[in-house]
Amino acid sequence: MPSPDQTIAEGHLEVGDGQRIWWAEYGNPAGLPLIVVHGGPGGGSLPSMRAPYDPGTYRIVMTDQRGCGRSTPHASDPRVSLADNTTPHLLADLERLRAARGMDRWVVSGGSWGATLALAYAHTHRDRVLGLLLRSITTYSSSEIAWVYRDGASHLLPERWEEFVAVVPEGERDDLVAAYQRRVESADPRVQLEAALAWCRWETAGMLSAPDPSVEAIFAEPRFATAFARISIHYAANRGFVEDGSLVARAGELAGIPGVLVQGRHDLCTPPVTAWRLHRAWPGSRLHLLEDEGHRLTGAAAVMTTAAAEMAELVRSSQ
Repeated sequence: MPSPDQTIAEGHLEVGDGQRIWWAEYGNPAGLPLIVVHGGPGGGSLPSMRAPYDPGTYRIVMTDQRGCGRSTPHASDPRVSLADNTTPHLLADLERLRAARGMDRWVVSGGSWGATLALAYAHTHRDRVLGLLLRSITTYSSSEIAWVYRDGASHLLPERWEEFVAVVPEGERDDLVAAYQRRVESADPRVQLEAALAWCRWETAGMLSAPDPSVEAIFAEPRFATAFARISIHYAANRGFVEDGSLVARAGELAGIPGVLVQGRHDLCTPPVTAWRLHRAWPGSRLHLLEDEGHRLTGAAAVMTTAAAEMAELVRSSQ
């Protein structure tokens, strides 16, 4: 049995525009190919993200998207432009990585923003997708962006929302994403870091159903926070560079692709209505809607492991 922690291969891939994305492989070299698409945007990959996938069943590929994690150049450097950091760029990067690793088709697994990117990849490169395993689902529609940054989560986390808006003068609060973007792109490093840390505190407030010092420490680290905030705000300001509502509206086109969706009932970041609508519009998809779970699905390790095994069986039976 391969060790889930043993690295088969690792490196950086030149993807153009001066970008080098980090990647690594784990699991069974002869196993079912799978790519793990991390969230954020700008979150980077963590070892814990490999946990649901049986290393004897899957050949697991992980990667850090442009500007974050171990990829270079890193968006914590204010001189690094985000002009070449868009969803079409990230989709092209995934295709280059797939081809570079010699994989004809793969299972695409993504959580949160990673679910958006996975869905966009499936629509763009359907013939390369064996199946989609998605959790904590968002599609970056205007209503979902408004829920998080305008009017929605604020009703459930009023004290944290008050902290979030306090960074922005009252006259700029009609568009908090734009106001924060001006600050994280400020030439003044103090203004930039203050805004980045405040943005990250709001993100973790919705992400965590209970305090988690280890996660909060990651988001409070200045280099991580600056890159995460710059990239996250850049995508929020552009609705993920995806046509508004299209990923659900076009879900019928995914018929024939195995799909397993895992969603927490009490997810404050990505409420379950999106997963429900996607499931209803996607013929043959399977939805696991979990009671007493939030965005991170902290108590759902067994469910995620079962979902990954379920996906492997669905792929085998569809071939």
